[in-house]
Amino acid sequence: MLTAGSNARAFLDSLDPSKKYDYVIVGSGAGGGPLAARLATYGHSVLLVDAGDDQTDTYQYQVPSLNLQATEYTPMTWAFFVNHYNDPQRQQQDTKMTWYTPSGELYVGNSPPQGSTPYGILYPRAGTFGGCTAHNAQIIVLPDEGDWQTIVDMTGDKSWAPHKMKKYFTRLERNRYLPASHKGHGYSGWLTTSVTNLLLVIPDLKITSIILGAAASVGQGLGKLVTTAKGLQHIFLLDLNSGVSDRDRRTGLFQMPLSIKNGYRSGPRDFIMQVLEETDSEGQPKHQLDILLSAFVTKVIFQNAGYGKPRAIGVEYARGESIYRADPRASRNRNRPLRPTGNITAQREVILSGGAFNTPQILKLSGIGPATELQRFNIPVVKNLPGVGTNMQDRYETTVIGKAPEDFKLTKKCTWMRSVPDPCLEDWKKNKPIPLRGGYTTSGITLALLKRSSVSADATPDLFLAGAPTAFTGYHLGYSDGGVKDALHWTWIVLKAHTRNSAGTVLLRTRDPRDTPIITFNSFDTGTNDAREASLDSKAMVEGMLMARQAIKDIPHIKKPFKESWPASKVNNSEQMKAWVEQEAWGHHASCTCPIGGDNDPMAVLDSSFRVRGVDGLRVVDASIFPKIPGYFIVLPIYMISEKAADVIHADAKRDR
Repeated sequence: MLTAGSNARAFLDSLDPSKKYDYVIVGSGAGGGPLAARLATYGHSVLLVDAGDDQTDTYQYQVPSLNLQATEYTPMTWAFFVNHYNDPQRQQQDTKMTWYTPSGELYVGNSPPQGSTPYGILYPRAGTFGGCTAHNAQIIVLPDEGDWQTIVDMTGDKSWAPHKMKKYFTRLERNRYLPASHKGHGYSGWLTTSVTNLLLVIPDLKITSIILGAAASVGQGLGKLVTTAKGLQHIFLLDLNSGVSDRDRRTGLFQMPLSIKNGYRSGPRDFIMQVLEETDSEGQPKHQLDILLSAFVTKVIFQNAGYGKPRAIGVEYARGESIYRADPRASRNRNRPLRPTGNITAQREVILSGGAFNTPQILKLSGIGPATELQRFNIPVVKNLPGVGTNMQDRYETTVIGKAPEDFKLTKKCTWMRSVPDPCLEDWKKNKPIPLRGGYTTSGITLALLKRSSVSADATPDLFLAGAPTAFTGYHLGYSDGGVKDALHWTWIVLKAHTRNSAGTVLLRTRDPRDTPIITFNSFDTGTNDAREASLDSKAMVEGMLMARQAIKDIPHIKKPFKESWPASKVNNSEQMKAWVEQEAWGHHASCTCPIGGDNDPMAVLDSSFRVRGVDGLRVVDASIFPKIPGYFIVLPIYMISEKAADVIHADAKRDR
């Protein structure tokens, strides 16, 4: 593995005041990381700024199966606590509810100590080099063509047409699970994609039985166990990211495409390091890309604010570790003011890539957002854009968990870094073929079931079920350890795509940049104004939960049957299941808080070229730009818009020369 230390000169200890950058990009995640690398290859000078430090040489980053542990790994975690509902009583029914106790501790559950105050539901993000690509489950699924067509229809910009967006996928992908003759894929990009080696699965009859149960639940049952990898492959439809014309309408059982390279996590960091390593004929860096870590951006700086059209000319930042209060290590001392280190100047543009929570927060702290909200905090209004921090959307997710009669062989000896040595980690380190390096070489999520619910808005599947050998009931403090406390459980994650909720908000808590915003998703009936549609998402989720239950019931018995352990007897009929879903559902693909929209849309924050409306020199490139949440898993759509943004920005720069 290439480490950041192999090109330390690009990782700055401090800024050289005499050095000028064309573009300053804030945030090194799925949007900002590829954008910085691509713009540098186009000949532009780029400074990539991130509030976190570099943890890419840790096992938590590198080992695919440790993605749960990575989300609660203190050196890289940002822990937000959010609300699903504005109604406190409804919110507090969630079993994952977190409370701040009188003793200063955090409690999770429905029976907090007397005098506790509500804190919210854990929403893990990453404050580190690579952003959330440093801890995600590495799932790579193309969005539907309709997701791109929505932007075309809203803006009239045909450069967003589905066939044009697909070229960005083929540009960034380095496919390693299909022959190069398969159309619709890329084979020389920066993101390696693979699927779990089925030789890891075959030795455990319990896992092959689960696959057969899943196949039976969608009408693909074979009626007998499969004991060879070749036989197992016949159960799966070939390619979830296929380029075939009916790809968006297919249902059934698939192997999950993953961003994993030879048993290691693959992500934007690979692209960045590749660009940093390229040298000219004299051995000097070929590209002008610098990286400043542990640099917390507090606001965008504008020229001519109040005197004509404002122009972004740079950012204000504070240098140091654990400044932001989403970091569990951050100081809560409110008597100590934040002292900015200085300003960073952008000769051409500032680009915000902080994600769906932090980008609207930075915009508002900079004077761009709803004027009434800014005035409430005495923030001078640079541009009244009422759509900033609105329109927030997410998936809905819940789980059904089955308990096996005995341990899964694949994870039986794994300690998930709780002990030294960890036998599974020692296997992963070996210089051997993937099947001999064990389960840590995969993300753990190997299977995908696609189904269209009875209330799907069109012919596109809206239910996505993913299976993994863990006991996962959602995000709460300590969940990553509790989910792997034994090797007996299998989880079907039920995900509702194409959700109808669009009323989530990101509001300032204070004008202190260190404070996290107030984040409210307004789930289910509280997130739509259409009474007819209010219950459709929960109805679809009930159908998905029942399908997951059936998949567990359909597991062929080896010795003893699997038994459902969650939600189990808590839910006995569809009415109870609907209430359970609305109480417990969560998400982890927050998006759409600075949406692209048409010129006639007063709530549009961006135009179709990622430019913030009403100001010059400022763009947004991250999950917040979508008007509607795309696809099933959001990281690949963000990679694709990052590549598109690089082309748009480069084209604009050439026109201005």
